[in-house]
Amino acid sequence: MPPSLPPPSDLDVPLGNLVAELVTHVGEEAVVTLCLDLMGGAPREEHADELRYLTGLSFEPGSPTLDRSRWKEYWTRAWGARGLLHVWDERATAAVVAGLDDEHWRPAENCLKVATRRQLGEAGPGAVRLLDHELDRVRAQALRTLGAAGDTEHVEAVRGLLTDRHPDVRRQAARALERMTARLDQEAERW
Repeated sequence: MPPSLPPPSDLDVPLGNLVAELVTHVGEEAVVTLCLDLMGGAPREEHADELRYLTGLSFEPGSPTLDRSRWKEYWTRAWGARGLLHVWDERATAAVVAGLDDEHWRPAENCLKVATRRQLGEAGPGAVRLLDHELDRVRAQALRTLGAAGDTEHVEAVRGLLTDRHPDVRRQAARALERMTARLDQEAERW
Protein backbone atom coordinates (compact mmCIF):
# COMPACT_ATOMS: atom_id res chain seq x y z
CA MET A 1 0.00 0.00 0.00
CA PRO A 2 1.19 3.54 -0.62
CA PRO A 3 2.46 5.39 2.46
CA SER A 4 -0.59 7.64 2.51
CA LEU A 5 -3.80 7.39 0.56
CA PRO A 6 -6.02 10.35 -0.18
CA PRO A 7 -9.23 10.26 1.80
CA PRO A 8 -12.27 8.72 0.10
CA SER A 9 -14.12 11.22 -2.04
CA ASP A 10 -17.40 10.55 -0.18
CA LEU A 11 -17.80 8.30 2.86
CA ASP A 12 -21.57 8.23 2.38
CA VAL A 13 -21.56 6.28 -0.89
CA PRO A 14 -22.25 2.52 -0.86
CA LEU A 15 -19.38 0.38 0.36
CA GLY A 16 -18.87 -1.18 -3.06
CA ASN A 17 -18.15 2.28 -4.47
CA LEU A 18 -15.61 2.96 -1.72
CA VAL A 19 -13.84 -0.34 -2.37
CA ALA A 20 -13.82 0.39 -6.11
CA GLU A 21 -12.23 3.76 -5.36
CA LEU A 22 -9.56 2.04 -3.26
CA VAL A 23 -8.90 -0.33 -6.17
CA THR A 24 -8.25 2.68 -8.41
CA HIS A 25 -5.55 3.83 -5.98
CA VAL A 26 -3.75 0.56 -5.23
CA GLY A 27 -5.08 -2.16 -7.55
CA GLU A 28 -7.35 -5.12 -6.95
CA GLU A 29 -4.58 -7.53 -5.96
CA ALA A 30 -3.43 -5.17 -3.19
CA VAL A 31 -7.00 -4.78 -1.90
CA VAL A 32 -7.50 -8.55 -1.79
CA THR A 33 -4.19 -8.88 0.07
CA LEU A 34 -5.31 -6.18 2.50
CA CYS A 35 -8.58 -8.03 3.15
CA LEU A 36 -6.71 -11.26 3.78
CA ASP A 37 -4.27 -9.50 6.14
CA LEU A 38 -7.17 -8.02 8.10
CA MET A 39 -8.91 -11.39 8.29
CA GLY A 40 -5.64 -12.79 9.62
CA GLY A 41 -5.52 -10.26 12.46
CA ALA A 42 -3.43 -7.39 11.06
CA PRO A 43 -3.53 -4.37 13.39
CA ARG A 44 -6.08 -1.81 12.24
CA GLU A 45 -3.70 1.07 13.05
CA GLU A 46 -1.40 -0.14 10.30
CA HIS A 47 -4.22 0.07 7.78
CA ALA A 48 -6.18 3.11 8.96
CA ASP A 49 -6.05 4.84 5.55
CA GLU A 50 -7.31 1.75 3.72
CA LEU A 51 -9.95 0.94 6.34
CA ARG A 52 -11.75 4.19 5.56
CA TYR A 53 -12.47 2.68 2.13
CA LEU A 54 -13.45 -0.74 3.52
CA THR A 55 -15.82 0.64 6.16
CA GLY A 56 -16.95 4.16 5.35
CA LEU A 57 -15.80 5.12 8.86
CA SER A 58 -13.16 7.50 10.17
CA PHE A 59 -9.86 6.09 11.38
CA GLU A 60 -8.22 9.36 12.37
CA PRO A 61 -6.11 9.33 15.56
CA GLY A 62 -8.46 9.34 18.54
CA SER A 63 -11.31 7.91 16.47
CA PRO A 64 -13.61 5.42 18.26
CA THR A 65 -12.86 2.85 15.53
CA LEU A 66 -9.28 2.66 16.82
CA ASP A 67 -10.44 2.06 20.41
CA ARG A 68 -10.37 -1.70 20.94
CA SER A 69 -12.58 -1.43 24.01
CA ARG A 70 -15.36 -0.03 21.80
CA TRP A 71 -14.58 -1.69 18.45
CA LYS A 72 -13.38 -5.16 19.36
CA GLU A 73 -10.79 -7.13 17.37
CA TYR A 74 -13.41 -9.18 15.56
CA TRP A 75 -14.48 -6.03 13.68
CA THR A 76 -11.16 -5.93 11.84
CA ARG A 77 -11.63 -9.54 10.70
CA ALA A 78 -15.24 -8.79 9.71
CA TRP A 79 -14.20 -5.71 7.70
CA GLY A 80 -11.58 -7.74 5.85
CA ALA A 81 -14.09 -10.44 4.97
CA ARG A 82 -16.71 -7.90 3.94
CA GLY A 83 -14.25 -6.29 1.54
CA LEU A 84 -14.09 -9.58 -0.35
CA LEU A 85 -17.69 -9.07 -1.35
CA HIS A 86 -16.38 -6.35 -3.68
CA VAL A 87 -12.96 -7.67 -4.78
CA TRP A 88 -11.96 -11.24 -5.37
CA ASP A 89 -9.16 -13.60 -6.16
CA GLU A 90 -9.28 -17.38 -5.82
CA ARG A 91 -6.41 -17.24 -3.32
CA ALA A 92 -8.93 -15.82 -0.82
CA THR A 93 -10.98 -19.04 -0.82
CA ALA A 94 -9.04 -20.75 1.99
CA ALA A 95 -9.26 -17.70 4.26
CA VAL A 96 -13.01 -17.38 3.70
CA VAL A 97 -13.55 -21.07 4.45
CA ALA A 98 -11.37 -20.81 7.58
CA GLY A 99 -13.26 -17.67 8.63
CA LEU A 100 -16.45 -19.70 8.93
CA ASP A 101 -14.97 -21.04 12.17
CA ASP A 102 -14.16 -17.60 13.58
CA GLU A 103 -14.82 -17.36 17.32
CA HIS A 104 -17.14 -14.39 16.76
CA TRP A 105 -20.24 -14.47 14.62
CA ARG A 106 -19.62 -11.24 12.69
CA PRO A 107 -16.55 -12.40 10.76
CA ALA A 108 -18.15 -15.83 10.27
CA GLU A 109 -21.35 -14.26 8.92
CA ASN A 110 -19.36 -12.07 6.53
CA CYS A 111 -17.46 -15.14 5.33
CA LEU A 112 -20.81 -16.82 4.69
CA LYS A 113 -21.87 -13.82 2.61
CA VAL A 114 -18.67 -13.99 0.58
CA ALA A 115 -19.06 -17.75 0.14
CA THR A 116 -22.61 -17.15 -1.11
CA ARG A 117 -21.61 -14.43 -3.57
CA ARG A 118 -18.58 -16.37 -4.83
CA GLN A 119 -20.46 -19.71 -4.78
CA LEU A 120 -17.70 -21.44 -2.84
CA GLY A 121 -18.56 -25.12 -2.64
CA GLU A 122 -15.67 -25.53 -0.19
CA ALA A 123 -17.75 -23.56 2.33
CA GLY A 124 -20.42 -26.26 2.54
CA PRO A 125 -19.15 -28.05 5.68
CA GLY A 126 -18.59 -24.76 7.54
CA ALA A 127 -22.03 -23.51 6.54
CA VAL A 128 -23.58 -26.72 7.83
CA ARG A 129 -21.82 -26.22 11.19
CA LEU A 130 -23.30 -22.71 11.37
CA LEU A 131 -26.84 -24.05 10.89
CA ASP A 132 -26.77 -24.68 14.66
CA HIS A 133 -25.74 -21.11 15.53
CA GLU A 134 -27.75 -19.38 18.25
CA LEU A 135 -28.39 -16.30 16.10
CA ASP A 136 -31.21 -16.55 13.59
CA ARG A 137 -29.43 -14.26 11.15
CA VAL A 138 -26.36 -16.52 11.05
CA ARG A 139 -28.48 -19.63 10.48
CA ALA A 140 -30.36 -17.82 7.69
CA GLN A 141 -27.11 -16.75 6.02
CA ALA A 142 -25.72 -20.27 6.29
CA LEU A 143 -28.81 -21.45 4.42
CA ARG A 144 -28.25 -18.82 1.70
CA THR A 145 -24.70 -20.12 1.34
CA LEU A 146 -25.87 -23.70 1.02
CA GLY A 147 -28.53 -22.66 -1.47
CA ALA A 148 -25.85 -21.03 -3.61
CA ALA A 149 -22.99 -23.49 -3.13
CA GLY A 150 -24.15 -26.53 -1.17
CA ASP A 151 -24.14 -30.02 -2.59
CA THR A 152 -26.38 -33.07 -2.25
CA GLU A 153 -24.74 -34.12 1.03
CA HIS A 154 -26.01 -30.87 2.60
CA VAL A 155 -29.67 -31.35 1.68
CA GLU A 156 -30.70 -33.16 4.87
CA ALA A 157 -29.11 -30.46 7.04
CA VAL A 158 -31.02 -27.78 5.13
CA ARG A 159 -34.27 -29.76 5.39
CA GLY A 160 -33.77 -29.90 9.15
CA LEU A 161 -34.28 -26.14 9.35
CA LEU A 162 -37.67 -26.20 7.64
CA THR A 163 -39.04 -26.45 11.20
CA ASP A 164 -36.68 -23.89 12.80
CA ARG A 165 -38.12 -21.73 15.58
CA HIS A 166 -37.65 -18.55 13.53
CA PRO A 167 -39.85 -17.85 10.47
CA ASP A 168 -37.02 -16.18 8.50
CA VAL A 169 -34.85 -19.25 8.94
CA ARG A 170 -37.70 -21.53 7.84
CA ARG A 171 -38.21 -19.36 4.71
CA GLN A 172 -34.49 -19.44 3.93
CA ALA A 173 -34.45 -23.23 4.33
CA ALA A 174 -37.26 -23.55 1.78
CA ARG A 175 -35.51 -21.16 -0.60
CA ALA A 176 -32.20 -22.98 -0.19
CA LEU A 177 -33.86 -26.27 -1.10
CA GLU A 178 -35.42 -24.66 -4.16
CA ARG A 179 -32.09 -23.23 -5.27
CA MET A 180 -30.27 -26.48 -4.64
CA THR A 181 -32.90 -28.40 -6.62
CA ALA A 182 -32.59 -26.03 -9.57
CA ARG A 183 -28.82 -25.75 -9.38
CA LEU A 184 -28.09 -29.43 -8.89
CA ASP A 185 -30.74 -30.48 -11.41
CA GLN A 186 -32.32 -32.81 -8.91
CA GLU A 187 -35.86 -33.83 -8.15
CA ALA A 188 -36.90 -32.58 -4.71
CA GLU A 189 -38.77 -35.84 -4.11
CA ARG A 190 -35.52 -37.79 -4.40
CA TRP A 191 -34.18 -35.93 -1.37
